[in-house]
Amino acid sequence: MKITYLMQSERKKIFSCLWVVLALLLLAPWANAQNQKVQLNGKNLTLKAAFKQIEEQTKMSVDYDAEVINTSRQVTSVSKEMTVDELLKQLFRNTEYTYAFEGSHILIKLRQSPSKKKITGTITDESGLPVIGANVVVKGTANGVITDLNGNFMIEVAENAVLKVSYVGYSSKEIPIGNKTSLVIQIKEDTELLDEVVVIGYGVVKKSDLTGSVSSVKSDVVNSYPTTNVLQALSGKSAGTQIKQSTGAPGADVSVRIRGTNSIQGSNEPLYVIDGFPISSTPSNLNNSEIESIEILKDASATAIYGSRGANGVVLITTKQGKAGKTHVEFETSYSSQSLIKKLDMMDATEYAQFYNLQQKTDTGKEFFTQEQVNGFGKGFDWQDLIFRNAPLWKGSLSISGGSEKTQFALSGSLFRQDGIIEGSDYRRYSVQTNLKHEINRIFSVSFSSTLTRNETNVKNSGAGARGSSMISAAISAPPTLTPYTEDGEYRELATAYPFLATDLINPLNFINEQSRHSKSNNVLANVSFLITPISGLTVKLMGGIENHDGLGGFYKTRGYLHSSGYAELQASQSTSLLSENTATYAKRFGKNNISAVAGFTFQNFVNTNVGGSGTGFLSDVFEEYKLQTASTPGIPSSGYSKSVLMSYLARVNYSFDDKYLITASIRRDGSSRYSENNKWGSFPSAAVAWRASNEDFLKGNKFISNLKVRASWGLTGSQAIDPYVTLSTLENKNTIFGDALYNSFAPGSRLPGDLKWETTEQINIGVDLGLWDRLNLTADYYVKNTRDLLNSVLLPTSSGYVNTIQNIGKVQNKGFELTLDARVLTGEFKWNVNTNISFNRNKVKKLYGGEDIFGGKVNAVIVNDETNILREGYPIGQFWGYLEDGYDEKGQIIFKDIKEDGTINKEDKTFIGDPNPDFIYGLTSNMSFKNFELNLFFQGSQGNDLFNASAISNTMDYGYGLNMPKDVFYNHWTTENTNAKYPAISYNTKVRVSDRFIENGSYLRLKNIQLAYNVPVRKLQCNWIRHLQVYASGQNLLTFTKYSWWDPEVNTYGGANSVSQGIDYSSYPSSKSFTFGIRVGF
Repeated sequence: MKITYLMQSERKKIFSCLWVVLALLLLAPWANAQNQKVQLNGKNLTLKAAFKQIEEQTKMSVDYDAEVINTSRQVTSVSKEMTVDELLKQLFRNTEYTYAFEGSHILIKLRQSPSKKKITGTITDESGLPVIGANVVVKGTANGVITDLNGNFMIEVAENAVLKVSYVGYSSKEIPIGNKTSLVIQIKEDTELLDEVVVIGYGVVKKSDLTGSVSSVKSDVVNSYPTTNVLQALSGKSAGTQIKQSTGAPGADVSVRIRGTNSIQGSNEPLYVIDGFPISSTPSNLNNSEIESIEILKDASATAIYGSRGANGVVLITTKQGKAGKTHVEFETSYSSQSLIKKLDMMDATEYAQFYNLQQKTDTGKEFFTQEQVNGFGKGFDWQDLIFRNAPLWKGSLSISGGSEKTQFALSGSLFRQDGIIEGSDYRRYSVQTNLKHEINRIFSVSFSSTLTRNETNVKNSGAGARGSSMISAAISAPPTLTPYTEDGEYRELATAYPFLATDLINPLNFINEQSRHSKSNNVLANVSFLITPISGLTVKLMGGIENHDGLGGFYKTRGYLHSSGYAELQASQSTSLLSENTATYAKRFGKNNISAVAGFTFQNFVNTNVGGSGTGFLSDVFEEYKLQTASTPGIPSSGYSKSVLMSYLARVNYSFDDKYLITASIRRDGSSRYSENNKWGSFPSAAVAWRASNEDFLKGNKFISNLKVRASWGLTGSQAIDPYVTLSTLENKNTIFGDALYNSFAPGSRLPGDLKWETTEQINIGVDLGLWDRLNLTADYYVKNTRDLLNSVLLPTSSGYVNTIQNIGKVQNKGFELTLDARVLTGEFKWNVNTNISFNRNKVKKLYGGEDIFGGKVNAVIVNDETNILREGYPIGQFWGYLEDGYDEKGQIIFKDIKEDGTINKEDKTFIGDPNPDFIYGLTSNMSFKNFELNLFFQGSQGNDLFNASAISNTMDYGYGLNMPKDVFYNHWTTENTNAKYPAISYNTKVRVSDRFIENGSYLRLKNIQLAYNVPVRKLQCNWIRHLQVYASGQNLLTFTKYSWWDPEVNTYGGANSVSQGIDYSSYPSSKSFTFGIRVGF
């Protein structure tokens, strides 16, 4: 027993010794880890970069709490080799951080809190005036306060603390505390903003390093007033960018032109890129409050990286991202009351009766209304008051953002509800935006972005419609002597009220109450990116994404509509685009040389499907368009499918020497399935140089010139101006009769496939960026764009067996000048900043197929049925084409100029009668602030453009059909006593043509927005749980200076992507003015 016990005792001792030896052997490498040698490489390193190099040069892991340790702070430069322990001591000298070694881990933590003291201070600007609401934070911590109304603050800090002061529009400043207890800190306004980061294609760049022409519009400008479409917020904000709204209807599209019109067959809209995803539609699904910035890429140096889609410019939209730090909650809501900008001054009932008595007596020999009837009519009924109303617009958004150094998030939801100024028209948008970023480790990170949107639109009949056959036309054509309802409450049938009334004239209540057209869509835009940083300076990005639109559109005309048995249409569509984008970015600075490069491969497909059906004759209106099978006469159903693919290789290099001399070169090679076999691929190179003269020794320290940069660029971009399958032989469905039966069949299409290649735009740009006195910044650009190989349809002789084909047949040129000016007019307690821009563009058609003209913009107004626009070699795109009037004859009838002097008036006598292209467009923004008050004004205008007022054809010249007309027609028409009248003799025999009579000056200057805001002093009110609170009142479109006679000069009825039918106003839904009240609050 004793021996056994001793053996067991010895075994325990032996095992204990073995465990000690084993532990010493395992821990030996780490016991000496703090003495391992390391050396930091590089300048201006952050703590995070230093930790990364320690981990790479040792086998140790540096551990810390990212929410406590500020790893973005720069560290003291260390060039020699030293032990890990020595290096950490040097890195953390005079900081609040310390460290400890635990095995293979280095733990970074805060020192034990030293004794704290109270610091008081005042923040002032360069004029000595207090800065209200400045952030004062202890560097590296979340301990911070905001200055009060007098610029004062009080904060508790440690002895070795460093205060960081920041304020929007001012340069940040850091102040070591030491033994100080009271501070007076002056901060300087950041006027040049040369270190501002600007988003460009496949990357970002400092504004000071830009070599191309790029305009940037920030979130506060985008969200400055309520707009249905985010693109409307760009109007007048960016030089060279023209925004045209087609109509004033809720949810209506807008057209965008960047540096003019380039294509005839294809779209002239720019490419839109949202968070790196090139979308195939417009960004109408985004809410203004979700946007961080919008960059407009204009010259080839900026756009060539997008190759075959960059010819019309590129608009980059970046949504708001989360930032490390405290969680922030932002809430904004506003309510607007909309109303018609102006009513047309139409004839009242008495004037109407007198007018048509005059017409009837001239044409039939006797008056229609008796004098007693005329005397009894009075003012009559105002149909404009029936149709147009005051309507609300409400929007609201809520966002939450924040995160740690490793994970950042931003979530937002928004609602936009606009009722139209015509009953039954409205627009609804519901949106959810998500942005997530997470750093997995020092090599891998991931990001995710998504926008989910639901759109609902109810549309009321708008555009065209002569003699009261559309809602807008009927609203002004209906006789003021009649009311909308009969005595028994039924809709009055206007066309039969008087024998001379047009049979086309329809009571507008039919359009409002008995006809509906709506659309609904669910939209998804999402992408996920994986970022790999294997070595310092190199980042590989693998991105995949999807864009999907599911749409449903319906139309129903009830049985209560005039002479209707019920009619329904229903269409469904889906558009899907899948994107795979893989890029590698490298950036390196060595000495005075700075280089960055990006290269990549992208693949994107586009699939579109649609199906539709219709029917006439329904027993009930209950089901509307959702029971097509119950129609007594079903329509022929239709469906469609298309798919195209775009594959691309891209590369760009940016190089700068000594921050003075800058060079950029890029190339993109695109392959598209839309083009012919031998022309599927196209190459689009660009190059740019810039000289920052202000960094030269002879200008350094110059108080007059604070910034001077000269830029020049050249490049090629393209346009995909054809639909899928145009270059292929296609079959079309036909109906063929054999015997007594009808059979379906297929036959070759009527369009001959052509051997087509890309439309290519070559652009040269020369620019200057100039800053003066640290108060004024000027940007000027001159450009020349030449587009060749224009695609367009060409008619073929019938002997060919085809009707037409598409060929590369034309050239067009745009050249112009842009000027942008930012000025700090006043500084001090009263601040006044002004931004203004002006753009001149000259467009010319250089070549067309066989020199033949191309016509467009056809207007059918019964008494006039003709084209209004023309493309001709040597002239601007889309000029108005028609007849010139030359006074009146002895009967008050219009005389048209006989251009050919052959004694007859025919199409050979048509000539140029106007130009829809403006001489220049401009915008001016004025921001003034005094204490807590802000006053912002925004003016926008267009000068020198003409409008073709097609609405006036029926409502000023169509005299024989009882249509109401402006008072001016009644009081200023031809008589023997008034032979120089504006209007001819009142007779249905009046001959009317597309002539210069309908060309009006479309120039205007508009007060687009005026806003008065008050920033509530929440700190003074002890509301510390609120970060900021602003209440505001604003007005939109309150003041317009124009000579245009109709509702509104901002109109483009046939606008959109096309180039020919521009500048026409034909019974369009009018724009509105509005008063808005809102609140913005942050927690």
